[in-house]
Amino acid sequence: MLEATGVTVAFGRHRVLDGVSLSVRPGEVVGLAGPSGCGKSTLARVLALLLRPSAGTVGIDGRAVTRWRHRAPQRTSIGLIFQQPRLAVDPRFTLLDVITEPLRAARRPLERATRLAEELGLTPELFVRRPHEVSDGQLQRACVARALALEPRYLICDEMTTMLDASTQAHLVARIEAYRERTGAGVLAISHDAELLDRWSGGNVQEWQPRPTEIAG
Repeated sequence: MLEATGVTVAFGRHRVLDGVSLSVRPGEVVGLAGPSGCGKSTLARVLALLLRPSAGTVGIDGRAVTRWRHRAPQRTSIGLIFQQPRLAVDPRFTLLDVITEPLRAARRPLERATRLAEELGLTPELFVRRPHEVSDGQLQRACVARALALEPRYLICDEMTTMLDASTQAHLVARIEAYRERTGAGVLAISHDAELLDRWSGGNVQEWQPRPTEIAG
């Protein structure tokens, strides 16, 4: 289980999260809905071990996280898909470089990247293109493939389908669902689209409202 318990995040005097608790079990889809500014993306970064909370704990399969960011040995257990793919990739990379980045960092074989790219609907001629040479939808497909490259036990989809056309949205959700069904991974789906979350999670949606102490995450 991926679990946040009493997580608080503060930047200076601004408290973004205040004692938040949330859990995602293996094989489960949990939807997290709420307006901009209620701290959803900040929680995603904490759960992905990219941001150390000011207080509280994160646990992965019964083990508390004690090391964060690039030093966290448990990071490969979690895949994170960001809302804005153009801010989440190195602009010098080709799409194939984007997908192979975690494989290279973990010193894993790179052959899996090509298969993932094709499963996500990226044709071979796109592999050598850089982010500015492809559409938002094509770049987000590469980012989804990157998140799946190390076969994480948990996936965090932070507004993954924002500003994408309906066809691309449906394809990406279907790929995540196929991965979940095949591997038993847990999924935290974050979105403003309550209808999408309700369909995706089977009604297992947590609604957040902003608090006076919270700022945009």
